[in-house]
Amino acid sequence: MTLLGTFRGNPRNDLGWLNSAGRPDPEAVFHRANLPRVGLDDVPAAATGVMCSVAIYLQDGDLISNLAFISAGTAGATLTNQIAMLYNGAGALMAQSADKTSEAWAADTAKVFALASAQRITKSGIYYAGLSIAASTVPTLVGSVGAKPVLTGEGNLSQTSGSSLTATAPATIASPAFKRHVPLVIAT
Repeated sequence: MTLLGTFRGNPRNDLGWLNSAGRPDPEAVFHRANLPRVGLDDVPAAATGVMCSVAIYLQDGDLISNLAFISAGTAGATLTNQIAMLYNGAGALMAQSADKTSEAWAADTAKVFALASAQRITKSGIYYAGLSIAASTVPTLVGSVGAKPVLTGEGNLSQTSGSSLTATAPATIASPAFKRHVPLVIAT
């Protein structure tokens, strides 16, 4: 057995397809994402006024100023509140964006939420990017499907929490419930 286990090929050759599917060179355009750009589809966000939070790995030294989510095939309608937030691994609020209130969100459109204060990450690990939308029709998001945690220590890739949320993010992610649909989030 080698360092690569039973794999006998060249990892660079085997993963080369990702070079054309991936995002820009992180040395040129800083970003962190929770999912690759391939295999994504139209997934539901959460019910109106409910927060959906997704796990994202951030590294020590990262400066996170914005969270971007991309709507999929369904646009938002009669939007009243739209906020994004960043939580630490323990589920405590670090920062939230301003409320985008009734700002339109068309189908297949990226929406960038600027955090009220940029957050310098001081410990590499899992953080949670949250999104809460109150609307008559919550837009669907670009994302994937994830499995429920089965091993001890595994966390949810996506989860819902809260209800009747408006312009203020909850101080903690309280009583999170597993969510099969995992929206893509890009932190910059």
